[in-house]
This record gives sequence, structure tokens and C-alpha cells, in this order.
Amino acid sequence: MPEPAVPPTPPVPLTALLAREDLGLRQLAGPPAEGVVVHWVHTSEMADPYPYLLGGELLLSAGVHIPEAAGPGTSYFDDYVSRIVAAGGAALGFGVAPVHDTVPHALVAACASHGLPLLEVPPRTTFSGVARAVWQLMARARLAELRRVTEAQQSLATAASRPDPVPSVLRQLAQRLGGWAVLYGPEGTEIAGAGREPGDEARGALTRLGEVVRPARSMPAAGASSQSDPTSLAGPPRPAEPGPSAASRVSAPSSATDSVAGLHLAAYGLGAGHGFVLGVAAPQRTAGDHTVASVAAVLLSLLTGEQQSGTGAARSSALVRMLLGVSPEEVASLLGDGPWVVVRARPDGDGAPGPVAASALGAALGSALVDPAGDVVRVLVPADRAPADPLPGWTLGVSAAVEPEDWPTADTQAARALVRARATRAPLLRHGARPALADLVPPGEAAAHARALLAPVTAHPALTETLRTWLSLHGSWDRTAVALSVHRNTVRQRITRCAALLATDLDDPDVRMELWFALRHI
Repeated sequence: MPEPAVPPTPPVPLTALLAREDLGLRQLAGPPAEGVVVHWVHTSEMADPYPYLLGGELLLSAGVHIPEAAGPGTSYFDDYVSRIVAAGGAALGFGVAPVHDTVPHALVAACASHGLPLLEVPPRTTFSGVARAVWQLMARARLAELRRVTEAQQSLATAASRPDPVPSVLRQLAQRLGGWAVLYGPEGTEIAGAGREPGDEARGALTRLGEVVRPARSMPAAGASSQSDPTSLAGPPRPAEPGPSAASRVSAPSSATDSVAGLHLAAYGLGAGHGFVLGVAAPQRTAGDHTVASVAAVLLSLLTGEQQSGTGAARSSALVRMLLGVSPEEVASLLGDGPWVVVRARPDGDGAPGPVAASALGAALGSALVDPAGDVVRVLVPADRAPADPLPGWTLGVSAAVEPEDWPTADTQAARALVRARATRAPLLRHGARPALADLVPPGEAAAHARALLAPVTAHPALTETLRTWLSLHGSWDRTAVALSVHRNTVRQRITRCAALLATDLDDPDVRMELWFALRHI
């Protein structure tokens, strides 16, 4: 039977039921209520309720079944309570009306002897009222648990879209579960972890538990659990039988659990099938924890797995054909319908994005055509999936929608949009595509004019790019320095050099307009 998509209804603590003033329940015997939970309510007047109990019930009885001969000198109450305990009953509620005025002392003694919580139900409280209170508490607990799971899912999805998606997902998962989350690689080594690290004993047990769910390296050990049968791990995993391929080995369960050194351990095999495993160690395990961890496992599967599909083969074919000299427009059909936009993205903060971060960005944009290039990631995206909203942790520059033959032009547009976005601190900036006065001049004549006008500076690419950026930012030294990642004095020196080579006054707005027109055609 498959694991439900939502967490099961949490049980009700007995303390919560005793705290209800409208019920007036009072505990007379048994262990402290703090460690007792109730899963449901059952009413029975049978002398032997064992056949009718499933375990975890608060059994309610008015004592109709008690014979007149029952008393301290008989074994009736001892037998009755022992049968409730054997059936797994959580507690016994005894109503003092209408049959009995008080709870029999022999029943109190029997519950104390067998460790069964005994509650006195006052005359004013009906059994149906007790049952309704339990269902109300269960509904509130379930609503709170669903809210917690929903919030966790949203926070995990947000973490997966950050420039450092794997560490972010692990940090968020560890925070939500109040423990430690770790990602194991195909060889069983710890790739990344977050949260409160457990001791060596629990850490070693979690590593061994990961081998149980890694199909390429092991087969399930006795006691390992799958998603449909969560049980504890009874012993170390057994090695897989040798064979020529992973396909010939016994499939592993998707998850396994264990308890070591007071910690609840869980391991999840990531679905891409490449041997990555998510491990979790937490001091407690609530009804929704498995659901939260499963969401994290799905996200990590997307972040760590290769796409082995017909679409992936088509992309590989397109790449090979282009490397062998075929034009982009000839292979575009292998990649999907156009037109396309180019997105250039740069992570906020220092450091270049890694391959996993780049893949996560592509997943967020709905495209696997991703190129991590230094501190910038380029993504080729179908125009109908062009980003409409910023992505947390990234600054985006987006080109106009173009056909495959204009991909290089779109890349240039995205690069310039990204420069302006970083300079103006905008999280997303698109290339403007509306008609301009420049469209009135034939492209050939415009290009010839641009080459002649800018010839003194085009021999120096750094000067050309600095002039372009400086003009696009309305002559701002500081913003140009930010956009080019250089010092503002360097910007001043380069602009001064441009003015000298061009023999013109760059403070003149007419000069700036003419230079900007020319720069758009080289």
C-alpha cells in the first residue's frame, strides 16, 4: 500500500484531554499522563473487550458488565484490566453514572497494578462528549501538522532555487526537523550536511542505513523499511550479490529507519538512481516528518540526478551536430519549438556558481540547456517560459525572443541586460525590443558609420565595453564600476582615454547620443 501523500492524524496527548474543563475528567490510577497518547475512542460494556480493540484506544465503560459478585476478593477486575492492556488500550475511562456512584476500589487497584491510566468520567459528562473532544483535538492537531508540512514544502522549494541549492535544502530540512540532514555521494561519503551533528555512534549507524537504500551498492538488510512498511533496521546491511550490472541486483527500498542513541534515523534513496542518499537524524519523529523529508528527497533528486531521457538524447545530438558544423537553425527542431530567449544569471554575493547551482537555476527556469561560464550562468529558454519574476539569490538579464539564427545576438542582449541589472540593483532586467530611431537607418550604413566613428577605441575591447556601460548608465562612475567589477578610478581613466582617442567632449549630450547609436551597431 503506497505511503499517503499527507501525514496521518496525530494522536491526542492524554494531558490535553485532562485539561479540558468542560469534561472534568480526573485521573485516579496508572502512570503519569504526560507519556500517554490516545489514537481514538471506543465504548464497550463487554466483560472481555480484547476482541474489539485495535490498540491506542481510550476505552469508555459505565461498568454495566461488572457482576454483583465482583469485589476485592475476586480476580474479575484484574482479568478485565489485563485484557485491555494486552489489546494495547491506551487508557480506561469509567463513568460513575448511571450504574455506579463511585469507581470501584478494586478497579483502581487493578489499573495501578497493570500500569493502565484510569480516568473518572463525572455524571455530567457523556461518553459522546468525550469522543467529540478527542476528535476536535485530533482535527486541530492535524490542521497544525498540515500547516507545518505546507510551510516546510514552500521553504524547501525556495531553498532549492537559491545559488547554493543543495546546502540550502539541507539547512532548511535540518531546521524544520530540529536535527541533522546530510547528503551522501554514490561512494557513501558525506558531500554536505547541516544542523546539529550527532555523535559517532548515530553518525555511523546513519551511514550504514544509507547503504540499505543505495541500490548500486547494497541490498536491503533484515528489518530495513520501505516507504510502505516503515520498520527499524535490525542489523548491518548485506552486500549485494556480484553481477555484471546494477539491473541484475536486488532493488533497494526507497527509505529505511532506525533508532540509535536516542535519535530517530532515516535514509532516503534519491530517485535519480545514481547512488545519492539523504540521511536525517532527529531527536523526535512526528507524523509529518516523513512527508517533509520526502519532499526534500525529491528536490535533491532533481538537483543531483542526470536526465536520462529521449529529450536528453536529442540535446546531445543537437550539440554534436553543431560541433560538426551544422547551423543552429538546422538543429533547433531537436531542442523544441521556438522562439527562444537567453537568460544570463549571476548569483548574489561572492563566488562562482557550481554545476549543481546552475542545474537548479535551469530547473527553476524550465530548461536543461544550461552553461555555467565563470561567475555567470547562461540558460537557453523557450520564449513562453521566459522568467516573469525574479529568482531569489540571482540577478537576471533576459534577451528579446529570437529565432535560432539570432542566438548570438540574444546572448549579447542578455549580457548587457545583466550588466544594467547589477548596476541598478534590479533583480531582473529585460532587453527592450521596441522600435527606435536607429531602425530608420539601413543596418549596413549604420555599421559602416559605427566602425569609422569608433575605430580609435575598438582596438581596445576594455575601452569599448567601459564606454558602452558608462553611456548606458547615464555617465554614473559608481554604477559603471559595479557593473564592470572594477574601481571607479579605473572607470574615470578609461573614459578619459576614450575622450582623448575620439577627440571629442563626452559631456556633450549630442556626442553621447551619436556614440550610443554607433555602439549599438558593433
